[in-house]
This record gives sequence, C-alpha cells and structure tokens, in this order.
Amino acid sequence: MGTPTEDARALADRLLTARDLVFLGGAGVSTESGIPDYRSARGLYHEDTGTFYSGAQLLSREFLEKRPDLHFSYYLGKLVHPEARPNPAHLALARLEELGLLTLVITQNIDGLHQLAGSRRVLELHGTVHENFCTSCGKTSDLEAMLTGDPVPVCPACGGTLRPRVVLYGEPLDPGIWLEAETLVRQADLLLVGGTSLAVWPAASLAESFRGTLVILNREPTPLDARAELVFREPAGQVLEAVVSLLDKGNTD
Repeated sequence: MGTPTEDARALADRLLTARDLVFLGGAGVSTESGIPDYRSARGLYHEDTGTFYSGAQLLSREFLEKRPDLHFSYYLGKLVHPEARPNPAHLALARLEELGLLTLVITQNIDGLHQLAGSRRVLELHGTVHENFCTSCGKTSDLEAMLTGDPVPVCPACGGTLRPRVVLYGEPLDPGIWLEAETLVRQADLLLVGGTSLAVWPAASLAESFRGTLVILNREPTPLDARAELVFREPAGQVLEAVVSLLDKGNTD
C-alpha cells in the first residue's frame, strides 16, 4: 500500500480504464453526514435503546405490527434524519456519474442522500425513508407525513397506519431490485465498495461473488481486503473527493 496520495492517484487511473464501474455502499458512507452507523463501536446497536429490547428487535416487522409505538419511537428518533445533507462521498460519486465513469450506485442506506447529491442511477437495497405507504389503503406519502408528531403515524387519506418503504428485520429484499443489483454487478469489471464491513447479508454476497477488480474503502478491515487491488482506511469522502479532484484536474499521470 502506498501513501494516501499515491493510492488516490492509482484509483483515479483505475477508474479511467474501467469499462463498467459499480459502487456498493453501506452506512459508513453517511456517517460523515452525521448519520450514525449500526455496528461500529459508536453505532446504534451499541447504544441503550431505553427499553428491554435491542435496536434490531425494535426495527422488526414483528414490532411494527405488535408494538408500533415502540417501533416508531425508535425508527423516527434514530433512523430518520431530515436535516442531513450529502457529504463529500455522495458528491464525489455523483460527479463520477456525471463524468461517465460510474454506472450505478447500490446502497444499503435509506437516507436518500445519493439522490440529493445528484446521483441518478441508485438502487436502494433496503428501501428509503422518503417513501411511505398506508397499510390499510395503500396510498403513498412522503416523509413529511411521518413527521407529524403522532406516536404512530397515520394515513392522511384513511387514518390507517403509515409505514416506511424500508426493509425491516424479518422482511425480504425487494426481488426486482435485488435481481437488478446482481445483474449489474455481474456485468461490472470494477466494484468500488465503501463504508461497509461486508458483514450484512445478502448485500455482502454481491461483493463476495464478484470476480472483477475490487477496491475497498472502509475504516475497519473487511473479509475481502485480501482480494482487493486497493484498500483505503481513510474516510470514504476524503478518498473519493481526492480522486475526483485528480480527475477534474487531469492530474493522474
């Protein structure tokens, strides 16, 4: 491994020669926007929930149905961040797409920050906080409908319970989105993985089964580091911002 500057230049060069680049991102991409991750030492799952239940239990389909008050108290308090804004990682990825170097962003995050930064081709494996639907009439609502202060958000059309279009524990991923992600990763020749420990399945299987060139940006080691052509321990935003700066300046020699 070279210096951060040398490795950033090596990554910039690699992006220029890639035929089909896909980015696979996790919670670590959004921590620079003030959104906590889940499993790090400072992550949500190491916090006391103030209840007898774990964060994973509170975010389950079972709790949505049986204890919606506890479910929404945790969900709205910990996973919804309407004030969050894109950080350098989101902005750099949007710029890579604009430059014609990035085919697709696949994200495990539900915050919508990639789209807010300007990315147009985004697959959200776990859904989004920005779209909600009524469990009674099916009418869809935006995020504002969830932020009324009601302990259990209600549908403005029929009064039924609103729920986010987010994949909860105990629920499968959307099969259409998953198939598209698998297909496009299989077609890629370069997979850039950022902000994920590659410990959450099935998302981690996208990288596990990938046979092209792999680049990893993550603060902690991952199971696939040994297979990667380049590994960065710096924050994803720092690395990607430096790479885009080199590309914009044409300074990759």
